[in-house]
Amino acid sequence: MRLPKQVLVWGFALALVAGCASAQKQGDERYSPTVGQAGKDVIWVPTPPELVEKMLRMAKITPEDFVIDLGSGDGRIAIAAAKKFGARAQGIEYNPDMVALSNREAKRQGVADKVRFVKADIFQSDFSQASIITMYLLPDLNLKLRPKILDLKPGTRVVSHQFSMEEWQPDETAEIDSRLAYLWIVPARVGGTWSLRIEGSGQDRVLVLRQSFQLLTGQLKAGAAALELSDARLRGDDIRFSVVEGSVRRDFSGRVRGTTMDGTVSAAGAPLTRWFAARR
Repeated sequence: MRLPKQVLVWGFALALVAGCASAQKQGDERYSPTVGQAGKDVIWVPTPPELVEKMLRMAKITPEDFVIDLGSGDGRIAIAAAKKFGARAQGIEYNPDMVALSNREAKRQGVADKVRFVKADIFQSDFSQASIITMYLLPDLNLKLRPKILDLKPGTRVVSHQFSMEEWQPDETAEIDSRLAYLWIVPARVGGTWSLRIEGSGQDRVLVLRQSFQLLTGQLKAGAAALELSDARLRGDDIRFSVVEGSVRRDFSGRVRGTTMDGTVSAAGAPLTRWFAARR
């Protein structure tokens, strides 16, 4: 039987499309990224495995953590978080080939139940549920993300390969083979005026705090006396500061709980005493 010419042409076209689709699928499965390849915002340069592990250990990762890797590339950081430390993880990556590659690798390494990769723009993504953020971006991108990061829950750990966040000083820095890793802990917001009472003192004091990221300055006022704070800083929602009253140094440490704070104050030769503060 001879088929009409038009049918033969359509059959050939359909076969060609099917063949191309099959080749594309096979090509995706064979996809291998090239160091230095262009991406949406940065070129791709992978973080060495030893630095990946160091970054996660700096963040004190546990199985209870949820790690989000911004610009996850081939997925190695999120996969390491799940495989080595038992954490849940998500990678956000704009390149769909990288996303597919990473999800295949997660499955190959047996952690697809703990880690997933999504195609998305990091600047349009919600990563507020993360307890740890990891990234290897350029300085201007870090700064662009900084306001959003500072709005995260106090205590969220942020680790960056190589690039800082300018005047927001890191809480910790490490170096492996001339590559840097920076750790920040998102600080609570405490700038302003607080009423502070030391248990048993019967007197309210005024605590004035000026905040620059995790660093604090200010005064503790009692009547006409204004005592300058020293060694004042935050680590997440943990706060500490000291004052010298007469010849006595008092060291305050405590926890920020939104509009209240509480903790203990110590002085040489005196027992620990509780203190409480409320925002005015």
